[in-house]
Amino acid sequence: MSTGSWPKSLLVVRLGAMGDVIHTIPAVAALRNAFATIRIGWIIEQRWAELLCAKEAPRSGPRNSARPLTDFVHVVDTKAWRKSLLSSGTRQEIAAALREVRKQNYDIAIDFQGALKSAAIGKLAGTKTVVGMKNPREWPARMFYTKATDANGTHIIDQYHSLAEATVGHSLPDCPAAFPQDSRSESEAAKLLASGQQFVVLNPGAGWGAKQWPAKRYGEVARSLAKDGLTPLINCGPGEEELALAAENASESTARRISCSIGELIALIRRARLFIGGDTGPLHLAAALQVPVVAIFGPTDPARNGPYGTRSIMLRAPSSLTSLSHTGGPDPGLLSITTDEVIAAARQLLEAPPA
Repeated sequence: MSTGSWPKSLLVVRLGAMGDVIHTIPAVAALRNAFATIRIGWIIEQRWAELLCAKEAPRSGPRNSARPLTDFVHVVDTKAWRKSLLSSGTRQEIAAALREVRKQNYDIAIDFQGALKSAAIGKLAGTKTVVGMKNPREWPARMFYTKATDANGTHIIDQYHSLAEATVGHSLPDCPAAFPQDSRSESEAAKLLASGQQFVVLNPGAGWGAKQWPAKRYGEVARSLAKDGLTPLINCGPGEEELALAAENASESTARRISCSIGELIALIRRARLFIGGDTGPLHLAAALQVPVVAIFGPTDPARNGPYGTRSIMLRAPSSLTSLSHTGGPDPGLLSITTDEVIAAARQLLEAPPA
């Protein structure tokens, strides 16, 4: 499809979560690179909007460093809506969100999420065409697609790229992820560290229990890296306070907890020497920012979800079986990974010359 025949606007539907949005950004960057003048909107959950637009920046208008990819960021809060779906307030919020999207008169919607709700939103947006995968995560989503395509590639980033290519009808060059930059977040990140301080970020949290390597072991890793002259920072996301505290205590005061907004986390990780964590959003952020990564995996498949596009060492026991059952209990294979293995992997990456 040539630039002349390509529609003037498209709507990206990827509501969350953090890692999934990050995995989608390179495909949207490839579309933006190929069609510089196209108007792109993105529907996203409120809590993840800073991945697309700096907190204090306008959510629409001319693109700039604070909103580099999209012309319009449409924010929703489906989690809150589900809690009171039948209330008049919720109905009014949903109606207002749909009016905002429909007002833009998008030509095409691409459902990168593959869920029933995301496909329905794409359809309700009033676009002429809704594109999705032939085998979406939730099969009823296909009812809302006017065009369904195969997902090519093993890694999810490659699959999303192939969905973008199928939408335009030809190949697209790979593009790195682009994230917002703003002076406020940069300033807040700078306050956490002394000038020139070399640091690593450790992230004990994960989406569900079976993906979590024991928090105390993160503290033990931090203690060893501190002896190498590095400052270990323990990232503490919402609801992860207990894990972060356990890691901090195990570090014997060599590490400290940090709690950041998404914008601040982007600014902080950009400066890190290394990131250590499991299959979770901040790890994928580090990879997208091309920060070296030690990935500690259990029940999720690193071939599909592992760090992409950066120097990394993947630690996964042969006994770990791929499962998306979201169990809370620890994965035995994950527990078999030792602190010595993680420390050795970290030092190997830290000692290697930049690529």
